Amino acid sequence: MLRRNFVKAVACSPLVWPAILSAEQTRNTPWRIAHVYPGKYDNPSDLALYDVFRGELRKLGYAEGKNLIIDQRSAEAILERLPSFYEELIALRPDVIVAITTPAIAAAQKATSSIPIVMAPATDPIGSGFIKSYARPGGNITGMANMNGDALGKAIELLHDIVPSAKRIAVLLSNNPTHPQQYDLAETAIRGLNLTAVRVVAPTPADLEQAFEVMKRENSDALFVLADVTRPSIVTLAAKSRTPTIYQTAVYAPMGG
Repeated sequence: MLRRNFVKAVACSPLVWPAILSAEQTRNTPWRIAHVYPGKYDNPSDLALYDVFRGELRKLGYAEGKNLIIDQRSAEAILERLPSFYEELIALRPDVIVAITTPAIAAAQKATSSIPIVMAPATDPIGSGFIKSYARPGGNITGMANMNGDALGKAIELLHDIVPSAKRIAVLLSNNPTHPQQYDLAETAIRGLNLTAVRVVAPTPADLEQAFEVMKRENSDALFVLADVTRPSIVTLAAKSRTPTIYQTAVYAPMGG
């Protein structure tokens, strides 16, 4: 029961829900969380979210150095690192895995079917095969969905309203497993406005400069960036190329995006 309540507390803590456990509920050994982020904590927005996560756990009575250990790993947008991270972390016997975004969730699902996994969040948890339904997830995965796909069409419309002269809209993908489906949604929305979608793939941050060269060769008039691990250099490259850009997530706004 204690572990079940702890997992529930971890899943709810980013949402600032009321305390589920009192601080008095303890055990002989510290609780252990494996926290995996496919990106890199090199920007204020992501760091702030991580601080909120730890802060809410403290409110629930879980404090690092007291009754909690957080083993944090960041893949720096190199998704091939994720399986080895989980192999290492599972050997530490965590009580729960907190997987940030779909790539980390997918890798966690492959790594274990017994350790509870908290999605934080997933773009399409049902379509990705993480859960059976929102009402009854089943298996060892629970957590949050960001529903980015539902708002994608509106974001494309907003880009068109801001830059009505743009006829060719580049859509930036990475090796994120949700991006093919998200691109299809974006392409449908773009075509619905009688515009042309330009598919541009940058699997890793190292590929971004080349991706912007592709956009230039393809005469792209504007850019739509799919939700992904934060890649701050996109903001710099978009400004340098003077490409009107809109992002599927707000994390780039404080960076000037």
